[in-house]
Amino acid sequence: MLEMLHKSLLNAPIVHRGDYHYFIHPISDGVPQLEPALLEEITSHIMGMVNQDFDKILAIEAMGIPLATALSIKTGVPFSIIRKRPYELEGEVKLSQETGYSKGELYVNNVMKGDRVLIVDDVVSTGGTLVALINALEGIGAVIVDTIVIIERGDGVSRLKDEGIDVKTLVRIDVTEKGVSIEAAHE
Repeated sequence: MLEMLHKSLLNAPIVHRGDYHYFIHPISDGVPQLEPALLEEITSHIMGMVNQDFDKILAIEAMGIPLATALSIKTGVPFSIIRKRPYELEGEVKLSQETGYSKGELYVNNVMKGDRVLIVDDVVSTGGTLVALINALEGIGAVIVDTIVIIERGDGVSRLKDEGIDVKTLVRIDVTEKGVSIEAAHE
């Protein structure tokens, strides 16, 4: 199961950003191109893992967008994008986030009290983005039905669990200058 995802991760090129070994992958970067068969494999697998009692899908810009699009088509449930720039709409919520290699702000729009949401994202490393987003959603009064991330690396999922946040992942990897290795996979 998830054969295309595993093969593509094992073949992912590595670039260096300081001491950080960054893997380049269609799910996390859109480079090389994201093949429909890989997206179908991943979204079909997600459908078997998540509680499907949600009325909105939330995707974190940018690479959560193709995942949310495919899930929206499969489920008929609309999605909203957590954006990297403000739109200054009524009710917009700003949050600060930090990844393994950058910092910035994200903006939540069109999430209301009582919305039952599925959060979908491409990679969790430190967990900083998800902690900030989940805190913002709880502040709004949204109900987080499930949180799914395709690729887990680093200690972010452990950090989230320590804070009482349950995150499901499809694959856990390690990245060194030599490449990607798969540590664990959801079957």
